[in-house]
Amino acid sequence: MEEVVLYEYWRSSASYRVRIALNLKGLAWRSVDVSLLKGDQTRPEHLARHPSGRVPILEIDGRRIGQSMAMIAYLDETRPAPPLLPQHPADRAYVRDLTDQIIADIHPLNNLSVLDRLRSQFGADDEAIASWYRHWIVRGFGVLEQMLPSAGGVCFGDAVTLADIALVPQVANSRRFHVDLSDFPKIARIDAALRAHPAFQAASPDAHPAARAPG
Repeated sequence: MEEVVLYEYWRSSASYRVRIALNLKGLAWRSVDVSLLKGDQTRPEHLARHPSGRVPILEIDGRRIGQSMAMIAYLDETRPAPPLLPQHPADRAYVRDLTDQIIADIHPLNNLSVLDRLRSQFGADDEAIASWYRHWIVRGFGVLEQMLPSAGGVCFGDAVTLADIALVPQVANSRRFHVDLSDFPKIARIDAALRAHPAFQAASPDAHPAARAPG
């Protein structure tokens, strides 16, 4: 079997998602560091992996995939156990709805390239950037808090789904920017339960070797 390689940055929430999914599927994989702070994503060798110039890039089964949710969908379709979506179409739609509240409505607005553009084009300083970042997290978490169940340790049903894989990295980002999670008790409860799961623990940025020598 060909080696599975994840080209990633340790603090990237998109990379974090894929690490969780790889671990849930029980795959052995190797991490290759692509430092966003050093601009490694713009270097020719990384652009040769995928023209997006972003992280992560997943190398698997003789191909390279360049969007985290496409990677996770591929893993779920080619390695179906454990499944990351429920069986019923309506339940699948609900899990995707939860997931997209993060993937579509929070994360893109707080992507590093957007924050860099706010600095370069509009002169935003660190305080303004942090305020922008928190605004979109708080808005998105307000939606999720209304959609999530009032009990249990996952976002939907009794098993880990795509929504959980999206949620935990976004909560990690919220902590970095000092979002008060006391306003979101459902999110805080689910996040705490998931972070105790071995696949999530092993995927955490704090457990990543690069965290000890960031850059």
